[in-house]
Amino acid sequence: MGRRNGTSAVGFTLLGLFPGSRHAGFLICTILLVYVVAITGNTTLVLLISLDPRLHSPMYFLLSQLSLMDISLISTTVPKMLTNYFSGTSAISYIGCATQVYFHSTLGVGECILLTLMACDRYVAICNPLRYVVIMNPQVCLKMATVSWLGGALNALIQTAYTMNFPICGSREVHHFFCELQALLKLSCEDTSTYEKVIFVTGIVFLLTPFGLILASYISIFLSVLRLNSSKARNKALATCSSHLMVVFLYFGPTMFIYMIPSALHSSEQDEGLSIFYTILTPMLNPLIYSLRNKEVGEALKNVLGKA
Repeated sequence: MGRRNGTSAVGFTLLGLFPGSRHAGFLICTILLVYVVAITGNTTLVLLISLDPRLHSPMYFLLSQLSLMDISLISTTVPKMLTNYFSGTSAISYIGCATQVYFHSTLGVGECILLTLMACDRYVAICNPLRYVVIMNPQVCLKMATVSWLGGALNALIQTAYTMNFPICGSREVHHFFCELQALLKLSCEDTSTYEKVIFVTGIVFLLTPFGLILASYISIFLSVLRLNSSKARNKALATCSSHLMVVFLYFGPTMFIYMIPSALHSSEQDEGLSIFYTILTPMLNPLIYSLRNKEVGEALKNVLGKA
């Protein structure tokens, strides 16, 4: 009990986005613009999928879940960062910090699971099209979404409980723009090497394994696509899969660097830069990638704008 009180008595100080930068105002305004674009793009995509009957399919249902996760992920970090900057403070309470750790972990792992299940959906659609409707029925899609959200939430509950109970003996300055798990561990006066090994194993389960499954799915998909006689069907399959594969690399690349490479081999500045990429830029890019490279989404948007 005393150990928990030692960490929860006071909050933390977030050093923010590249502390000491002479262009902090420009960076913050850019982040604000990215946030607005990300929220607008993902919200629009969710509304299009719910309103247009042509988009009522398993692929687009899972895509809507990805957009909801992206909205939640970017909203976990950016509003607090903007509030601190414009109010001239850098403080975050213990509860606020724990909340950021929990939701960031939930959504980070949830997206890994969801992106893997989306690859499985594309595998079934292209490699086993005659059974697609039977296999990917509404109940299965709902279970996929539930597994993604609950899997992330359960992992986050464990990670947050451990991370937030390590005692802080010295500085409470978090070298990050949000309460990131590894940045908090660096503040502990206890040996965290054992727990860092647990994080590495968790990375294998939720990062390397899903990434391997996604690559295996797409190798099978590309082999099947090459056997298609129709060039139109081949191009459509490749366009759909390339969009998802692009999102996968944008998300898994930075996260694997941060959580799979020992923290001693990369700096806080590198972690911060990569965190910006997958927590802020990727949620903005995802709806753009899917809408610009997807004819059905583009037509649905045109119809809605035409009616308006």
